[in-house]
Amino acid sequence: MAVLNEHFFVSKQAMTEALAELLQTELQAATAEGNEAVLMVSGGSSPKAAYEYLSGVDLAWDKITVAMVDERWVDANHDKSNEAFIKATLLQNKAQHARFVTMKNSAQTAQAGQVECEAAYQTLQKPFAVSILGMGPDGHTASLFPHADGLAHALTTADLTAAINAIESEVTGKITERMTLSLAGIAAAKQVVLLISGEDKRAVYEQAKQAGDVADMPLRAVLQHPDINLTVFWAP
Repeated sequence: MAVLNEHFFVSKQAMTEALAELLQTELQAATAEGNEAVLMVSGGSSPKAAYEYLSGVDLAWDKITVAMVDERWVDANHDKSNEAFIKATLLQNKAQHARFVTMKNSAQTAQAGQVECEAAYQTLQKPFAVSILGMGPDGHTASLFPHADGLAHALTTADLTAAINAIESEVTGKITERMTLSLAGIAAAKQVVLLISGEDKRAVYEQAKQAGDVADMPLRAVLQHPDINLTVFWAP
């Protein structure tokens, strides 16, 4: 089982402040050691305010690399692009001096682009300082979607990245083709932070903590991984 550290906040504001403090502390510690510090980021509304705050913090941004936890296989100017979201929220102000590593490349499909993406991710300093995950109402995290084409491989490969083609649903929307950190890629972080908002998602999280098929709720693979140091932040 993962080393689990749960924090349940009274408000999203309190969660945002705690996330911003954690990121600042971990990145300062990592850069103080003189090495590149890698911050793996997810899209979504939960970390948005923390990203915007962090962008203005005095850090050794020239030693920090920001890279994606997962990405839809769309161009960077697409309105569903996680890269576009990160560039608009985090990679501003002082954080514009950070190095950014994208998952998306010119390959026609995520499957065809995985080798190039993997090569880029293999150059990153490990362990990653922090990886930020979200969770969907279907129990997915990163782009590890239930019963997706490529899920079994993503949960077992030694590669850091994996190509996924999810089953289309209300959660995935029409863009089902993704690149994602594999389970091994998630485990390559010193600190993994899972952000959850709302009572419905808390119920999903509690369900994922119970025994069951990992393919039904891929978050279980993270929760059950013996080498993952997982901090869970929840707010109503």
